Amino acid sequence: MRVGIIGLPQVGKSSIFRVLTHAPVVESHHKEAQVGIARVVDPRLDQLAKLIPPDKLTYTTVECVDMGPVGADTMRETAYLTSLKQTDALLQVVRMFADETVPHIKGTLDPARDITDLELELILTDLSVIENRLARIEKDRKKGNTPELIREQELLERAKTLLEDNQPLRAAQWSDDERKRLRGYTFLSEKSMLIVFNVGEDQVSDEARILNDPQNQPLWKRPNTSGVVVSGKLEAELALMPAEEASEFLGSYGLKEPGRDRIVRAAHDLLGLIVFFTVGEEEDRSWSIPRGATAPQAAGAIHSDLEKHFIRAEVIPWDTLIELGGFPEAKAKGLLRLEGKEYIVKDGDIMHIRHSG
Repeated sequence: MRVGIIGLPQVGKSSIFRVLTHAPVVESHHKEAQVGIARVVDPRLDQLAKLIPPDKLTYTTVECVDMGPVGADTMRETAYLTSLKQTDALLQVVRMFADETVPHIKGTLDPARDITDLELELILTDLSVIENRLARIEKDRKKGNTPELIREQELLERAKTLLEDNQPLRAAQWSDDERKRLRGYTFLSEKSMLIVFNVGEDQVSDEARILNDPQNQPLWKRPNTSGVVVSGKLEAELALMPAEEASEFLGSYGLKEPGRDRIVRAAHDLLGLIVFFTVGEEEDRSWSIPRGATAPQAAGAIHSDLEKHFIRAEVIPWDTLIELGGFPEAKAKGLLRLEGKEYIVKDGDIMHIRHSG
């Protein structure tokens, strides 16, 4: 999974990127995107590791790309647009912290305005793509009208109407076939969006109030969109602390976990991904797969050969294994199931793949 971090200038994008990926500060005057890896920390995997201590513990990950500021100039750059289109989801950092030494580019703090303005840049970019494609379809239909061209034109006309009404494509209801067709164009406003409200340390415990603010709620509480509140400054301080000290520091703000974990998990959930586990003495590991994936597809996430040569999977829910105390107890009670190729993997399943070859 690849997430593009976007936002207006001076909102804390690079700070959030470093918090997520632990990347060092890079002083650069060029526009190349920075890429880093963020772990999807999962307490369930930690519990499994305590039950069956492995030589290695591996979390599933998210690739994060610091895209730099979004604006009319950058959206006209081919390299920037290409990189942005190659993401699976967008993470928009919205400034809510006050800092007189770092003036807001628009003079005042207004999250609703900033979200709307950035969304407009994505919408205008998508409109340009649609208008160019519709003009080409019109020429093609004069040469030879086909059902495929008609369907494409109807879909794009509907999308164009939505965009002209300042509605991002992600917020509309599409059939599976329509969504598949739209993704072929890599429309920016169709990508899932996680809005990260970057607040000051004095606001960090007000997540519920901020997310439920009548001005903010309509902008994130809609299809394929989500919101989370963090303090980039506080998170940067946390990253430098030992684990025990960091836990106490979080507690002093009424928080149970670092904001980076909430951000990564929210992005993971937004894309409709679930997690399954492989557990053993050598390695305990979590794996990301789309919700609704079959057992062979889950095996393919581990290695393509396992999907090709899949026979069956031994499956048990993670919490059942914890409750029973281990695999021998699960086998003794007949709770380690054998599932075939049609099995739909559930979030939290522990799987052992049986394969030929």
